Amino acid sequence: MVSFGTYATLPAVDVRRFFCLPFFMFAVHPLCFRRAPIRSIHEQENREESDNTMNRTFESYKTVAFDIIREQLADLANSAEAREMARGLAPFMEEGELRRSMRDTTQARQMLELAGTPPMPAMEHTAGLVARSVRGELLTPEEMEEIGMFLAAVMRVRSYLDKGISYGIPLSYYGENLRLMPELKEEIEGAIRHGRVDDRASGTLRDIRRELLLLEEKIKDKAEALLKSQKKYMAEAFLVTRNGRLCLPVKKEYKSKIPGSAIDRSSSGSTVFIEPEAIARMQDEIEGLRIEEDCEERRILYTLMDKIAMEEEGFKENLALLAKLDFVFAKGKLSAQMDAREPAVNTEGIICLKEARHPLLPEDTNVPLDFKLGGDKRGMVITGPNTGGKTVAIKTVGLFVLMACSGLHLPCREADIAMRNLVLCDIGDGQDILDNLSTFSAHITNVLEILKRATRESLVILDELGSGTDPAEGMGIAIAILEQLRLRGCLYLVTTHYPEVKTYAGRHQELISARMAFDRENLRPLYRLEIGKTGDSCALYIAKRLGMPEDMIQTAASEAYGDRAVREQHCGRQPGGLERIPVPCIVPIRKKTVSANPEQAYGRGDSVEVLPKGEIGIVVKPADRTGNVLVQVKKEKRLVNQKRLKLKVKAGELYPEDYDFSIVFDSVENRKARHQMERKYMGDAEVRAEE
Repeated sequence: MVSFGTYATLPAVDVRRFFCLPFFMFAVHPLCFRRAPIRSIHEQENREESDNTMNRTFESYKTVAFDIIREQLADLANSAEAREMARGLAPFMEEGELRRSMRDTTQARQMLELAGTPPMPAMEHTAGLVARSVRGELLTPEEMEEIGMFLAAVMRVRSYLDKGISYGIPLSYYGENLRLMPELKEEIEGAIRHGRVDDRASGTLRDIRRELLLLEEKIKDKAEALLKSQKKYMAEAFLVTRNGRLCLPVKKEYKSKIPGSAIDRSSSGSTVFIEPEAIARMQDEIEGLRIEEDCEERRILYTLMDKIAMEEEGFKENLALLAKLDFVFAKGKLSAQMDAREPAVNTEGIICLKEARHPLLPEDTNVPLDFKLGGDKRGMVITGPNTGGKTVAIKTVGLFVLMACSGLHLPCREADIAMRNLVLCDIGDGQDILDNLSTFSAHITNVLEILKRATRESLVILDELGSGTDPAEGMGIAIAILEQLRLRGCLYLVTTHYPEVKTYAGRHQELISARMAFDRENLRPLYRLEIGKTGDSCALYIAKRLGMPEDMIQTAASEAYGDRAVREQHCGRQPGGLERIPVPCIVPIRKKTVSANPEQAYGRGDSVEVLPKGEIGIVVKPADRTGNVLVQVKKEKRLVNQKRLKLKVKAGELYPEDYDFSIVFDSVENRKARHQMERKYMGDAEVRAEE
């Protein structure tokens, strides 16, 4: 059998298979290796630097969307172990390991096309169940049945891989390393069925259950006979079970007529559930048989569990191999999903892509990329218009290098990819308000970290080199960075708009210029990389295509190129000025006009509406200094703040000037008293004003 560790050994197969059998290797990125214990400050610093490099590597994965590809790969795996492998996928550092991994991907794709999807088993609980068996924890029949289903699935995977052997696919020979355990599988399937221990598990269990069945039938017949013979004492015409005992439903007043034990009562108390003495003896026998049944079931389960524990190593080997096969077939599924091809890999520092399609772009808008770099051309300076596809092009190259160096196929017609120890990127503005970095500061910080790590075996990708600051100084910094990359001898891709950078590229043989094609006739980018040519930013063309008016185009061209160049920078005219689009206006709070004398805002007799209920009232007294107005509503006088009142009709429009409001506001008693006082002297009589 093959053991999978740092190196794999060959299975005992005939010599003809020796040369075509792949080693199943899954390498870990060297930056992930565990380091020795820290013994000095120097080693501590080295470890921190390694962690920083790992973080920068993960940032590059995210920048070029390699993390998305890994997540897509994980989604195609069945087991948690394979998904973990997919999410931890990283470029190989050893050429042999990379070639073996790439070969596995290719052969998995062949198997999928010839034999269909492999029947990978569910393995989420198997390892835990086996571990519990080893510890001596009794498994339930359902858990035991799950292990049996796992062993059956292992056999199906073996049969699937055997088809691959007939097709001559070396990956299929891994099936010979699966431990089938047919005896254990048959024992589990013979003993467990539908989540319970089957009668066939042992002769003793079969006899106990047969005796139980006969005794239960006998009890039922006896109870039904009693039910019929004593029908006049029964509350119901059927047997009932209470607390696991078969009982007769006897009317409370006749409970003494039926010899036996009262097991329970109805909720109303009118019915007593009695277990007859004759049935009780037989039910005791049943309880004894059930104890025997449980003991026999446990004996069977413990026997099976011991056999599972004895196969612990076989289960571990199967789980490890199935997880790795699941991972490999996930790579094959991803290749088929992307309609990808196996790329060639080299250590000579050559990257060549033909009709490369970015795997995350829609097919209808995905313009294929042709790209070549390496040999005596170590760097490429890409120019061209904004929105022309420069960033997509360099991201595609970075992503393809990471995918190919990780053993994945590429969606292109043909590819030859150089192995790279690091892919280092500075794409996007990188601005971080938490770190108080401007766009330019973020770029320079990233670039300096990249220069510290870049070697001859690295790929460096820099977007919009030198942007975010004064153009003259930014141009100088861009050339200084290019010079450092040139001296390090790494492969590098740079996008820029600086003409001086284009001139610098022309002065050095190891640099090659390229541009993104632009259709000036129709004012649209073509998203096609043209190697060996330089291009303009075409900012004025793009601005005009996006709707910038003619007067703005003329001003921009005049400032950039002088009056002579205005005619050359645009063709056709964009009539009219910039169209104004209606936008919402701010509505301030309207300041209310405050009366000079707020107490006189409402006068006596005014008809007002009391908010929020909308009740109609008459003002009895104007507002006091606190703004409260005395209002009469339905013969009830209330103090209401003047802000809750709304004027309906002024008093002058409702009543004559000399109108006596006491008619409205005074009570009948007050009016009579006032009338009497006007006619004659009333002694101590007084009239209290209504408030």
